Formats: sequence, structure tokens, C-alpha cells
Amino acid sequence: MFASLKTIDSAFQQVKTLALLFIVAVLVLAGTIAYFAFQSTNAAANRIYVLEGGQLLTAGAQDARANRPVEARSHVTRFHELFFTLDPDQKAIDSNVNKALYLADNSAKRQYENFKEKGFYNDLIAANISLEMTVDSVVIANSRPLVARCYGHQRVIRATSVTNRNFLSECSLRDVTRSENNPHGFLMENWRVLKNEDLNTQPR
Repeated sequence: MFASLKTIDSAFQQVKTLALLFIVAVLVLAGTIAYFAFQSTNAAANRIYVLEGGQLLTAGAQDARANRPVEARSHVTRFHELFFTLDPDQKAIDSNVNKALYLADNSAKRQYENFKEKGFYNDLIAANISLEMTVDSVVIANSRPLVARCYGHQRVIRATSVTNRNFLSECSLRDVTRSENNPHGFLMENWRVLKNEDLNTQPR
């Protein structure tokens, strides 16, 4: 009789052990499935599909902060190209400068007012002079707020000659709300021209 009780007890312990192992295996399997489901859902949430010309294209989402230095360089480049690329046409000048002023604070507006006061734009129109700004590089300092230095060169195109100028400016950048007029969401502050000197003049 005692032998049979021991056998029953041993069998019960085995069943209990197997049940525990089965429960642990089920929990591990459920955890693994939940983990991969979460990963898959996360990946799907960061991907959208665009239908273009009958073809399905995939576009991925990305952390916006990862591209901020690149956007900052593009923002500063765009401002300088708009502000300093000018043709002898009042409407074209106004259009370019107005677009540029959305990208900077009053420091840029003050420079624009100074140019107007000195008759700079009227002289361009009267003498049929065109200005072309080419930004060579924008260096962003790793600081808070971001500080940007813009290196470039300018061509002053007259009827009889072309003057090349060396250009350097500096500003700080503040995050603002993105808009149609300011797609990168930066505002240039305390912008100042540090260098704008003639390099050479060539006859046309």
C-alpha cells in the first residue's frame, strides 16, 4: 500500500513539473509573439504608402531632430540666396527680399532698410546690375543656441565687368513653428555680415 502511495505521489510530482514547464513555455512563447508583434506594429507605423502613377511607393518616418543640422544649413543657404541674388527689377527684388525676411529676425530687416536708405536697390536698377550669391558652405557650431557661419562668394555683374567678392556672415538659429514661408522651422537671429570684400574685377 505504501509503495502505491509513493508511486501516486511521484506521478503527481511529475505531472506538476510538466504543468509548470508547459506554463513557462506558453508564457515565453506569448512574450516572444507580443515582442515581435510590437516590433512589426512599430515598423508599420513608421511607414506609409504613396500611390503615384499607378505604382505603390513606400515612405518611411524618421525622427525630425536627426536632420536638424542639415535643415539649418539649408535654411541659412536659402536666406542668403534670396537676400543677395538680385536682378535690376523692383518686383523681383521685393519678391526675393520678402521671402528672405520670413527666415530671419529684425537684424535682416534693418540691413534691408539700410540698403534702401542708401539707394542700393535703386542703383542696381538704374545701372542694370545683377548680383549672384553662391553659398560655398555653412558651418553649424554644436552649441545652444545653434550658431551658423555662412561662407560664400558674390558676383556683381555690370554691363562692362564682373566683380567677384568674398563673403562671410554669422547668426544664431532659434527653433520656431514650421510654415509655408518657413518650412525648416528656424529663425536667424543677430545676423551680421562679417566680410564682403572685392577679390577681383574682370572685363566682360
